[in-house]
Amino acid sequence: MNILKPGKRPDFIIIGAMKSATTTIYEQLRLLDGVYMPDLKEPNFFSDDSQYARGASWYERLFEAAKADDILGEASTHYTKIPTYPQCFARLSDALPDVKLIYIMRDPIDRLVSQYIHEWSCNNIRVDINHAIDLHPELVKYSCYATQLSPYLAHYGKENILPVFFERIKRNPAQELSRIAKFIGYKQEVAWIDSHAKTNVSSARLRTNAFTNFLIRNPLLTIIRRTLVPATFRNSIKSRMQMSKRPNLSAASIRKLEATFDEELKMLGTLFNTNLDCESYKKVVLGKPMEWSKPTDKVDLARIHKYA
Repeated sequence: MNILKPGKRPDFIIIGAMKSATTTIYEQLRLLDGVYMPDLKEPNFFSDDSQYARGASWYERLFEAAKADDILGEASTHYTKIPTYPQCFARLSDALPDVKLIYIMRDPIDRLVSQYIHEWSCNNIRVDINHAIDLHPELVKYSCYATQLSPYLAHYGKENILPVFFERIKRNPAQELSRIAKFIGYKQEVAWIDSHAKTNVSSARLRTNAFTNFLIRNPLLTIIRRTLVPATFRNSIKSRMQMSKRPNLSAASIRKLEATFDEELKMLGTLFNTNLDCESYKKVVLGKPMEWSKPTDKVDLARIHKYA
């Protein structure tokens, strides 16, 4: 792909992780005067072959409405979905060698469960969560933060990647937004707007397919349904299309997941000069600001590459 034209390429990208408040941060940043992010929240240009085939001009047009002095950004969680999109890093780093990256992490098991609910709602997964973690390895892989960060750290360095944590966003949203704004070079005052804090609660979604999407989203059918079908019956049908309770991981599944995630978090922890595992994750993350240790430790990056 040709190098993107100056003024038509992002200065920063939210690269993930999926189900870690990326939509919330995207919405908050879009409200800042002087920051421009496209209406299309997930262009997935560098990851998805079908999007990449549209060419550089399509991607550049996403930013054509920006003002000359705007800070440009986009948010695509597919960019940290190793191994689903094997060409993503090479494409992104080639086209945007100096872009700033924001990576939002979450308790790895909590993130996995949230993704499972999302995929269940989309009808992409049809089995119990304890079977799904074996049949759908991406549920686990996308929570392997050290692995997902590895190529980006090696290419861009710590100074160009901002680590952000879902749990800290929930506790101190304004503080975390200010931190992100400072990282992307925003100089004005920053305020968190609660009315635009999207939650994307996966468990509230209806389980859908092409046919049910047609029925639910067709305006004419919606009017007919609300006029002729009693609310009690509609609610009964709706409840059958929703997950009635949070998925329950078995003790064996939790042990298995913790064994994998403890290794990943150990690698991640070395980059913060702290001890990190599943048991300590929330206490450590909420206990102090999480900033990369300096300078970048090449040995740490080499060890992380073992898991990529």
